[in-house]
Amino acid sequence: MDRSRRVRGRGLGEGGRRSGTRYSVRARATLVTVLVSAIVLGLALSLTGRVTRDWFRNRSQNQVERTVQELIFDIDRGRRSDPVPVGRGQADLIQIQTMNGRVIAASPKLRGRPALVVPDDTELINTKVCPDYLDRCVWAYGIRMRMSAYGRNVMVLAASPLPVLTTAWALSLLLSLLLVALLTLIGWWTWRAIGLALEPVSRVQEEMSEIGASNLSRRVPVPHTGGHFRRLANTVNDTLARLEEAASRERRFTSDASHDLRNPIAGLRTRLEGALDDPDDHGLRPAVRAALTDVERLGDIVDDLLELARLDSLAPVPVETLDLARLTRREIERRVPGTPITTRLEPDVHVRASPVRLSRVLNNLLNNAERHARSAIEVLVARDGGQARLEVLDDGSGVPEDERERVFERFSRLPESRGRDPHGTGLGLPIAREIAEVYGGSLTIQDSGSGARFVLTLPLAQDPPAP
Repeated sequence: MDRSRRVRGRGLGEGGRRSGTRYSVRARATLVTVLVSAIVLGLALSLTGRVTRDWFRNRSQNQVERTVQELIFDIDRGRRSDPVPVGRGQADLIQIQTMNGRVIAASPKLRGRPALVVPDDTELINTKVCPDYLDRCVWAYGIRMRMSAYGRNVMVLAASPLPVLTTAWALSLLLSLLLVALLTLIGWWTWRAIGLALEPVSRVQEEMSEIGASNLSRRVPVPHTGGHFRRLANTVNDTLARLEEAASRERRFTSDASHDLRNPIAGLRTRLEGALDDPDDHGLRPAVRAALTDVERLGDIVDDLLELARLDSLAPVPVETLDLARLTRREIERRVPGTPITTRLEPDVHVRASPVRLSRVLNNLLNNAERHARSAIEVLVARDGGQARLEVLDDGSGVPEDERERVFERFSRLPESRGRDPHGTGLGLPIAREIAEVYGGSLTIQDSGSGARFVLTLPLAQDPPAP
Protein backbone atom coordinates (compact mmCIF):
# COMPACT_ATOMS: atom_id res chain seq x y z
CA MET A 1 0.00 0.00 0.00
CA ASP A 2 2.79 2.42 0.89
CA ARG A 3 4.58 1.62 -2.32
CA SER A 4 1.42 2.22 -4.36
CA ARG A 5 0.96 5.58 -2.70
CA ARG A 6 4.58 6.47 -3.34
CA VAL A 7 4.30 5.57 -7.02
CA ARG A 8 1.07 7.45 -7.41
CA GLY A 9 2.36 10.48 -5.55
CA ARG A 10 5.43 10.52 -7.73
CA GLY A 11 3.17 10.35 -10.79
CA LEU A 12 1.17 13.33 -9.57
CA GLY A 13 4.31 15.36 -8.96
CA GLU A 14 5.69 14.58 -12.36
CA GLY A 15 2.28 15.24 -13.84
CA GLY A 16 2.26 18.64 -12.20
CA ARG A 17 5.60 19.44 -13.74
CA ARG A 18 4.42 18.22 -17.10
CA SER A 19 1.25 20.31 -16.79
CA GLY A 20 3.33 23.37 -15.96
CA THR A 21 5.59 22.63 -18.88
CA ARG A 22 2.57 22.22 -21.12
CA TYR A 23 1.12 25.60 -20.20
CA SER A 24 4.57 27.17 -20.34
CA VAL A 25 5.04 25.84 -23.85
CA ARG A 26 1.56 27.02 -24.77
CA ALA A 27 2.15 30.51 -23.36
CA ARG A 28 5.61 30.82 -24.87
CA ALA A 29 4.43 29.67 -28.29
CA THR A 30 1.50 32.09 -28.17
CA LEU A 31 3.73 34.96 -27.05
CA VAL A 32 6.29 34.30 -29.78
CA THR A 33 3.54 34.06 -32.40
CA VAL A 34 1.98 37.34 -31.25
CA LEU A 35 5.34 39.13 -31.17
CA VAL A 36 6.31 37.94 -34.63
CA SER A 37 2.85 38.79 -35.91
CA ALA A 38 3.10 42.24 -34.31
CA ILE A 39 6.36 42.94 -36.12
CA VAL A 40 5.11 41.64 -39.46
CA LEU A 41 1.68 43.22 -39.21
CA GLY A 42 3.15 46.47 -37.89
CA LEU A 43 5.41 46.77 -40.91
CA ALA A 44 2.65 45.69 -43.27
CA LEU A 45 0.08 48.09 -41.82
CA SER A 46 2.61 50.92 -41.74
CA LEU A 47 3.36 50.37 -45.40
CA THR A 48 -0.35 50.04 -46.13
CA GLY A 49 -1.05 53.31 -44.32
CA ARG A 50 1.62 55.13 -46.27
CA VAL A 51 0.40 53.72 -49.57
CA THR A 52 -3.20 54.58 -48.68
CA ARG A 53 -2.30 58.13 -47.70
CA ASP A 54 -0.27 58.63 -50.86
CA TRP A 55 -3.06 57.17 -52.99
CA PHE A 56 -5.66 59.57 -51.61
CA ARG A 57 -3.25 62.46 -51.88
CA ASN A 58 -2.37 61.63 -55.47
CA ARG A 59 -6.02 61.28 -56.30
CA SER A 60 -6.77 64.73 -54.91
CA GLN A 61 -3.68 66.17 -56.59
CA ASN A 62 -4.64 64.76 -59.97
CA GLN A 63 -8.13 66.17 -59.63
CA VAL A 64 -6.98 69.70 -58.82
CA GLU A 65 -4.28 69.65 -61.53
CA ARG A 66 -6.85 68.61 -64.10
CA THR A 67 -9.25 71.30 -62.86
CA VAL A 68 -6.59 74.03 -63.11
CA GLN A 69 -5.59 72.92 -66.61
CA GLU A 70 -9.22 73.08 -67.76
CA LEU A 71 -9.72 76.51 -66.14
CA ILE A 72 -6.59 77.90 -67.83
CA PHE A 73 -7.83 76.55 -71.14
CA ASP A 74 -11.16 78.32 -70.69
CA ILE A 75 -9.54 81.56 -69.51
CA ASP A 76 -7.18 81.58 -72.48
CA ARG A 77 -10.26 81.50 -74.68
CA GLY A 78 -11.49 84.69 -73.00
CA ARG A 79 -14.03 83.24 -70.63
CA ARG A 80 -14.48 85.11 -67.37
CA SER A 81 -17.15 84.56 -64.75
CA ASP A 82 -17.79 85.06 -61.07
CA PRO A 83 -18.69 82.77 -59.46
CA VAL A 84 -16.48 80.35 -61.36
CA PRO A 85 -18.59 77.43 -62.57
CA VAL A 86 -17.53 73.95 -61.48
CA GLY A 87 -17.55 71.41 -64.24
CA ARG A 88 -18.26 67.71 -63.93
CA GLY A 89 -15.39 65.85 -62.24
CA GLN A 90 -13.65 69.08 -61.28
CA ALA A 91 -12.56 70.20 -57.84
CA ASP A 92 -15.26 72.39 -56.30
CA LEU A 93 -12.91 74.74 -54.46
CA ILE A 94 -11.63 77.31 -57.01
CA GLN A 95 -10.12 80.77 -56.59
CA ILE A 96 -8.67 83.31 -59.03
CA GLN A 97 -6.25 85.50 -57.05
CA THR A 98 -3.88 88.34 -57.54
CA MET A 99 -0.29 87.80 -56.50
CA ASN A 100 -0.91 89.66 -53.23
CA GLY A 101 -3.71 87.26 -52.25
CA ARG A 102 -6.81 89.25 -53.28
CA VAL A 103 -9.55 86.93 -54.53
CA ILE A 104 -10.90 88.07 -57.92
CA ALA A 105 -13.31 85.22 -58.51
CA ALA A 106 -14.19 81.97 -56.76
CA SER A 107 -16.42 78.95 -56.99
CA PRO A 108 -19.67 79.03 -55.01
CA LYS A 109 -18.20 77.25 -51.98
CA LEU A 110 -15.40 79.80 -51.62
CA ARG A 111 -17.28 83.05 -52.42
CA GLY A 112 -16.49 85.58 -49.75
CA ARG A 113 -13.67 83.49 -48.34
CA PRO A 114 -10.07 84.67 -48.02
CA ALA A 115 -7.35 83.22 -50.18
CA LEU A 116 -6.49 79.60 -49.52
CA VAL A 117 -2.84 80.33 -50.24
CA VAL A 118 -1.13 83.70 -50.79
CA PRO A 119 0.96 83.32 -54.00
CA ASP A 120 3.75 85.84 -53.23
CA ASP A 121 5.11 85.81 -56.80
CA THR A 122 5.18 82.00 -56.87
CA GLU A 123 4.82 80.42 -60.27
CA LEU A 124 3.36 77.19 -58.94
CA ILE A 125 1.44 76.15 -55.82
CA ASN A 126 1.25 72.47 -54.94
CA THR A 127 0.73 71.95 -51.23
CA LYS A 128 -1.52 70.84 -48.44
CA VAL A 129 -3.32 73.62 -46.55
CA CYS A 130 -5.71 73.59 -43.62
CA PRO A 131 -7.70 76.86 -43.57
CA ASP A 132 -9.76 77.65 -40.48
CA TYR A 133 -13.00 78.14 -42.39
CA LEU A 134 -12.99 74.60 -43.82
CA ASP A 135 -13.74 71.48 -41.78
CA ARG A 136 -10.74 69.58 -43.17
CA CYS A 137 -7.45 70.02 -44.90
CA VAL A 138 -7.31 70.39 -48.67
CA TRP A 139 -4.74 69.87 -51.38
CA ALA A 140 -4.23 73.09 -53.29
CA TYR A 141 -2.75 73.44 -56.76
CA GLY A 142 -2.30 76.65 -58.69
CA ILE A 143 -0.54 78.04 -61.77
CA ARG A 144 0.36 81.68 -62.40
CA MET A 145 -1.02 83.27 -65.60
CA ARG A 146 0.84 86.37 -66.75
CA MET A 147 -1.94 87.39 -69.16
CA SER A 148 -5.58 86.38 -68.70
CA ALA A 149 -9.15 87.57 -68.97
CA TYR A 150 -8.93 88.42 -65.26
CA GLY A 151 -5.88 90.62 -65.72
CA ARG A 152 -2.15 90.33 -65.51
CA ASN A 153 -0.32 87.98 -63.14
CA VAL A 154 -3.21 86.06 -61.62
CA MET A 155 -3.07 82.71 -59.85
CA VAL A 156 -5.57 80.09 -60.98
CA LEU A 157 -5.98 77.82 -57.95
CA ALA A 158 -8.10 74.74 -57.27
CA ALA A 159 -8.33 72.67 -54.08
CA SER A 160 -9.83 69.33 -53.15
CA PRO A 161 -10.62 68.16 -49.59
CA LEU A 162 -8.39 65.39 -48.35
CA PRO A 163 -10.11 62.35 -46.75
CA VAL A 164 -9.86 62.15 -42.98
CA LEU A 165 -7.75 59.00 -43.38
CA THR A 166 -4.94 61.05 -44.86
CA THR A 167 -4.42 62.87 -41.57
CA ALA A 168 -1.66 61.37 -39.45
CA TRP A 169 -3.64 60.93 -36.24
CA ALA A 170 -6.72 59.41 -37.87
CA LEU A 171 -4.81 56.92 -39.97
CA SER A 172 -2.49 56.01 -37.09
CA LEU A 173 -5.46 55.46 -34.78
CA LEU A 174 -7.26 53.29 -37.32
CA LEU A 175 -4.16 51.21 -38.04
CA SER A 176 -3.42 50.84 -34.32
CA LEU A 177 -6.95 49.62 -33.62
CA LEU A 178 -6.71 47.23 -36.55
CA LEU A 179 -3.33 45.97 -35.31
CA VAL A 180 -4.67 45.36 -31.80
CA ALA A 181 -7.70 43.54 -33.16
CA LEU A 182 -5.59 41.33 -35.43
CA LEU A 183 -3.09 40.54 -32.67
CA THR A 184 -5.91 39.69 -30.28
CA LEU A 185 -7.43 37.37 -32.85
CA ILE A 186 -4.06 35.78 -33.64
CA GLY A 187 -3.27 35.34 -29.93
CA TRP A 188 -6.66 33.75 -29.21
CA TRP A 189 -6.45 31.47 -32.23
CA THR A 190 -2.86 30.43 -31.41
CA TRP A 191 -3.70 29.75 -27.76
CA ARG A 192 -6.72 27.70 -28.72
CA ALA A 193 -4.94 25.81 -31.53
CA ILE A 194 -1.96 24.92 -29.33
CA GLY A 195 -4.33 23.91 -26.54
CA LEU A 196 -6.16 21.56 -28.89
CA ALA A 197 -2.85 20.24 -30.22
CA LEU A 198 -1.58 19.59 -26.68
CA GLU A 199 -4.83 18.03 -25.51
CA PRO A 200 -3.46 14.50 -26.10
CA VAL A 201 -0.52 15.36 -23.84
CA SER A 202 -2.96 16.54 -21.18
CA ARG A 203 -4.90 13.28 -21.40
CA VAL A 204 -1.65 11.31 -21.19
CA GLN A 205 -0.61 13.33 -18.14
CA GLU A 206 -3.98 12.83 -16.44
CA GLU A 207 -3.94 9.10 -17.08
CA MET A 208 -0.31 8.75 -15.96
CA SER A 209 -1.08 10.58 -12.71
CA GLU A 210 -3.67 7.88 -11.90
CA ILE A 211 -1.42 4.92 -12.64
CA GLY A 212 0.20 3.30 -9.62
CA ALA A 213 1.88 0.02 -8.77
CA SER A 214 -1.50 -1.66 -8.29
CA ASN A 215 -2.95 -0.78 -11.71
CA LEU A 216 -0.09 -0.97 -14.19
CA SER A 217 -2.43 -2.60 -16.69
CA ARG A 218 -3.96 0.78 -17.51
CA ARG A 219 -2.89 2.52 -20.70
CA VAL A 220 -2.97 6.11 -21.89
CA PRO A 221 -5.37 7.04 -24.71
CA VAL A 222 -3.88 7.05 -28.20
CA PRO A 223 -5.09 9.99 -30.35
CA HIS A 224 -6.75 9.07 -33.63
CA THR A 225 -4.66 11.58 -35.55
CA GLY A 226 -1.15 10.60 -36.55
CA GLY A 227 2.05 12.45 -35.83
CA HIS A 228 4.28 12.97 -32.83
CA PHE A 229 1.58 12.74 -30.16
CA ARG A 230 0.36 9.38 -31.43
CA ARG A 231 3.93 8.10 -31.37
CA LEU A 232 4.35 9.58 -27.88
CA ALA A 233 1.23 7.79 -26.61
CA ASN A 234 2.37 4.52 -28.18
CA THR A 235 5.81 4.92 -26.61
CA VAL A 236 4.26 5.60 -23.20
CA ASN A 237 2.04 2.54 -23.54
CA ASP A 238 5.01 0.41 -24.58
CA THR A 239 6.90 1.68 -21.55
CA LEU A 240 3.94 0.89 -19.29
CA ALA A 241 3.73 -2.58 -20.80
CA ARG A 242 7.41 -3.17 -20.06
CA LEU A 243 6.95 -1.78 -16.56
CA GLU A 244 3.95 -4.04 -16.00
CA GLU A 245 5.92 -7.02 -17.26
CA ALA A 246 8.85 -6.12 -15.00
CA ALA A 247 6.54 -5.83 -11.99
CA SER A 248 4.91 -9.13 -12.96
CA ARG A 249 8.32 -10.77 -13.20
CA GLU A 250 9.24 -9.40 -9.80
CA ARG A 251 6.04 -10.75 -8.24
CA ARG A 252 6.48 -14.06 -10.02
CA PHE A 253 10.07 -14.38 -8.85
CA THR A 254 9.04 -13.60 -5.26
CA SER A 255 6.22 -16.12 -5.49
CA ASP A 256 8.47 -18.74 -7.06
CA ALA A 257 11.15 -18.26 -4.44
CA SER A 258 8.77 -18.40 -1.50
CA HIS A 259 6.95 -21.39 -3.03
CA ASP A 260 9.92 -23.63 -3.65
CA LEU A 261 12.24 -22.55 -0.86
CA ARG A 262 9.65 -23.08 1.85
CA ASN A 263 9.68 -26.90 1.88
CA PRO A 264 13.49 -27.42 1.79
CA ILE A 265 13.98 -24.83 4.52
CA ALA A 266 11.25 -26.40 6.64
CA GLY A 267 12.78 -29.86 6.11
CA LEU A 268 16.24 -28.60 6.98
CA ARG A 269 14.90 -26.97 10.13
CA THR A 270 13.10 -30.15 11.15
CA ARG A 271 16.21 -32.30 10.67
CA LEU A 272 18.40 -29.91 12.62
CA GLU A 273 15.88 -29.64 15.45
CA GLY A 274 15.64 -33.44 15.53
CA ALA A 275 19.41 -33.75 15.76
CA LEU A 276 19.45 -31.29 18.66
CA ASP A 277 16.77 -33.27 20.47
CA ASP A 278 18.81 -36.52 20.27
CA PRO A 279 20.49 -36.79 23.70
CA ASP A 280 23.10 -39.33 22.58
CA ASP A 281 23.94 -37.71 19.21
CA HIS A 282 23.36 -41.08 17.52
CA GLY A 283 21.30 -39.47 14.80
CA LEU A 284 23.60 -36.51 14.26
CA ARG A 285 25.56 -37.91 11.30
CA PRO A 286 22.45 -39.04 9.35
CA ALA A 287 20.82 -35.70 10.14
CA VAL A 288 23.83 -33.80 8.81
CA ARG A 289 23.85 -35.91 5.63
CA ALA A 290 20.14 -35.26 5.14
CA ALA A 291 20.70 -31.57 5.84
CA LEU A 292 23.46 -31.45 3.24
CA THR A 293 21.05 -33.00 0.74
CA ASP A 294 18.53 -30.29 1.55
CA VAL A 295 21.22 -27.62 1.22
CA GLU A 296 22.21 -29.00 -2.18
CA ARG A 297 18.59 -28.87 -3.25
CA LEU A 298 18.34 -25.30 -1.97
CA GLY A 299 21.43 -24.43 -4.01
CA ASP A 300 19.88 -25.97 -7.12
CA ILE A 301 16.66 -24.05 -6.55
CA VAL A 302 18.52 -20.77 -6.03
CA ASP A 303 20.56 -21.34 -9.20
CA ASP A 304 17.39 -22.05 -11.18
CA LEU A 305 15.60 -19.03 -9.73
CA LEU A 306 18.52 -16.75 -10.53
CA GLU A 307 18.60 -18.05 -14.09
CA LEU A 308 14.87 -17.42 -14.41
CA ALA A 309 15.37 -13.91 -13.04
CA ARG A 310 18.08 -13.24 -15.61
CA LEU A 311 15.84 -14.56 -18.38
CA ASP A 312 12.91 -12.47 -17.17
CA SER A 313 15.04 -9.33 -17.03
CA LEU A 314 16.00 -9.77 -20.70
CA ALA A 315 19.52 -8.75 -19.76
CA PRO A 316 21.85 -9.05 -22.77
CA VAL A 317 24.19 -12.05 -22.73
CA PRO A 318 27.10 -12.39 -25.17
CA VAL A 319 26.33 -14.81 -28.00
CA GLU A 320 28.52 -16.54 -30.52
CA THR A 321 28.15 -18.87 -33.45
CA LEU A 322 28.12 -22.48 -32.20
CA ASP A 323 28.38 -25.85 -33.90
CA LEU A 324 25.36 -27.57 -32.37
CA ALA A 325 26.65 -31.10 -33.02
CA ARG A 326 30.04 -30.34 -31.47
CA LEU A 327 28.43 -28.74 -28.40
CA THR A 328 26.08 -31.71 -27.98
CA ARG A 329 28.89 -34.25 -28.24
CA ARG A 330 31.00 -32.35 -25.69
CA GLU A 331 28.18 -32.16 -23.14
CA ILE A 332 27.37 -35.85 -23.51
CA GLU A 333 31.00 -36.78 -23.00
CA ARG A 334 31.14 -34.74 -19.79
CA ARG A 335 28.23 -36.55 -18.19
CA VAL A 336 28.63 -39.25 -15.57
CA PRO A 337 28.00 -42.61 -17.24
CA GLY A 338 24.42 -43.73 -16.77
CA THR A 339 21.66 -44.55 -19.20
CA PRO A 340 23.24 -45.30 -22.61
CA ILE A 341 23.00 -42.39 -25.05
CA THR A 342 23.11 -42.90 -28.81
CA THR A 343 23.61 -39.96 -31.14
CA ARG A 344 23.01 -38.98 -34.73
CA LEU A 345 24.67 -35.61 -35.13
CA GLU A 346 24.75 -33.81 -38.46
CA PRO A 347 27.91 -31.69 -38.68
CA ASP A 348 28.10 -27.98 -39.46
CA VAL A 349 24.71 -27.09 -37.99
CA HIS A 350 25.45 -23.60 -36.70
CA VAL A 351 23.34 -21.45 -34.36
CA ARG A 352 23.79 -18.09 -32.59
CA ALA A 353 23.47 -18.41 -28.81
CA SER A 354 25.27 -18.28 -25.50
CA PRO A 355 27.25 -21.53 -25.11
CA VAL A 356 26.56 -21.56 -21.36
CA ARG A 357 22.81 -21.23 -21.79
CA LEU A 358 22.61 -23.67 -24.66
CA SER A 359 24.61 -26.21 -22.62
CA ARG A 360 22.10 -25.71 -19.80
CA VAL A 361 19.21 -26.45 -22.16
CA LEU A 362 20.88 -29.64 -23.36
CA ASN A 363 21.73 -30.82 -19.83
CA ASN A 364 18.19 -30.10 -18.60
CA LEU A 365 16.79 -32.20 -21.45
CA LEU A 366 19.27 -35.03 -20.82
CA ASN A 367 18.59 -34.97 -17.07
CA ASN A 368 14.87 -35.20 -17.74
CA ALA A 369 15.40 -38.07 -20.19
CA GLU A 370 17.58 -39.99 -17.69
CA ARG A 371 14.89 -39.72 -15.01
CA HIS A 372 12.26 -41.28 -17.26
CA ALA A 373 14.16 -43.58 -19.65
CA ARG A 374 13.98 -47.33 -19.10
CA SER A 375 17.08 -48.33 -21.02
CA ALA A 376 18.10 -45.86 -23.74
CA ILE A 377 18.31 -42.22 -24.75
CA GLU A 378 18.77 -40.92 -28.29
CA VAL A 379 19.97 -37.46 -29.32
CA LEU A 380 19.58 -36.12 -32.87
CA VAL A 381 20.99 -32.94 -34.47
CA ALA A 382 19.99 -31.97 -38.02
CA ARG A 383 18.98 -29.14 -40.31
CA ASP A 384 15.28 -28.61 -40.90
CA GLY A 385 14.78 -25.95 -43.57
CA GLY A 386 16.11 -22.69 -42.15
CA GLN A 387 16.32 -24.05 -38.62
CA ALA A 388 18.56 -26.22 -36.51
CA ARG A 389 16.76 -29.12 -34.88
CA LEU A 390 17.85 -30.99 -31.75
CA GLU A 391 15.79 -33.93 -30.46
CA VAL A 392 16.12 -35.81 -27.19
CA LEU A 393 14.17 -39.10 -27.05
CA ASP A 394 13.78 -41.62 -24.28
CA ASP A 395 12.03 -44.99 -24.05
CA GLY A 396 10.09 -44.16 -20.91
CA SER A 397 6.34 -43.91 -20.47
CA GLY A 398 6.14 -40.58 -22.32
CA VAL A 399 4.07 -37.48 -21.57
CA PRO A 400 0.27 -37.54 -22.07
CA GLU A 401 -0.80 -35.16 -24.83
CA ASP A 402 -2.98 -33.08 -22.51
CA GLU A 403 -0.04 -32.62 -20.11
CA ARG A 404 2.59 -31.56 -22.66
CA GLU A 405 2.27 -27.84 -22.01
CA ARG A 406 1.91 -28.23 -18.29
CA VAL A 407 5.44 -29.63 -17.90
CA PHE A 408 6.78 -26.25 -19.11
CA GLU A 409 5.03 -24.36 -16.31
CA ARG A 410 7.20 -23.28 -13.40
CA PHE A 411 7.22 -25.74 -10.47
CA SER A 412 4.78 -27.97 -12.30
CA ARG A 413 5.68 -31.65 -11.88
CA LEU A 414 3.71 -34.68 -13.02
CA PRO A 415 3.06 -37.44 -10.46
CA GLU A 416 5.48 -39.81 -12.19
CA SER A 417 8.23 -37.18 -12.08
CA ARG A 418 7.71 -36.63 -8.35
CA GLY A 419 7.98 -40.33 -7.75
CA ARG A 420 11.18 -40.73 -9.76
CA ASP A 421 12.90 -37.60 -8.42
CA PRO A 422 11.31 -36.21 -5.25
CA HIS A 423 14.07 -33.61 -4.93
CA GLY A 424 13.56 -32.02 -8.36
CA THR A 425 12.80 -28.31 -8.61
CA GLY A 426 10.29 -28.33 -11.45
CA LEU A 427 12.22 -25.53 -13.14
CA GLY A 428 14.50 -27.35 -15.59
CA LEU A 429 12.10 -27.60 -18.53
CA PRO A 430 10.63 -24.08 -18.06
CA ILE A 431 14.17 -22.67 -18.07
CA ALA A 432 15.03 -24.65 -21.21
CA ARG A 433 11.97 -23.33 -23.06
CA GLU A 434 12.59 -19.72 -22.04
CA ILE A 435 16.21 -19.93 -23.20
CA ALA A 436 15.06 -21.32 -26.55
CA GLU A 437 12.57 -18.47 -26.95
CA VAL A 438 15.24 -15.87 -26.08
CA TYR A 439 17.18 -16.96 -29.18
CA GLY A 440 14.13 -17.06 -31.45
CA GLY A 441 13.54 -20.79 -31.15
CA SER A 442 11.09 -23.14 -29.48
CA LEU A 443 10.98 -26.23 -27.27
CA THR A 444 8.04 -28.59 -27.62
CA ILE A 445 7.05 -32.21 -26.97
CA GLN A 446 6.10 -34.09 -30.11
CA ASP A 447 4.68 -37.52 -30.83
CA SER A 448 6.98 -40.51 -30.52
CA GLY A 449 6.60 -44.25 -30.98
CA SER A 450 7.53 -44.79 -27.34
CA GLY A 451 8.62 -42.49 -24.56
CA ALA A 452 8.99 -38.72 -24.74
CA ARG A 453 10.37 -36.71 -27.63
CA PHE A 454 11.59 -33.19 -26.84
CA VAL A 455 12.30 -31.06 -29.92
CA LEU A 456 14.43 -27.89 -29.74
CA THR A 457 14.50 -25.61 -32.80
CA LEU A 458 16.77 -22.59 -33.30
CA PRO A 459 17.39 -20.32 -36.32
CA LEU A 460 20.41 -21.32 -38.37
CA ALA A 461 23.39 -18.95 -38.19
CA GLN A 462 24.68 -17.46 -41.43
CA ASP A 463 28.35 -17.33 -40.48
CA PRO A 464 30.46 -20.33 -39.32
CA PRO A 465 31.90 -20.42 -35.78
CA ALA A 466 35.34 -19.03 -35.11
CA PRO A 467 38.07 -21.70 -35.20
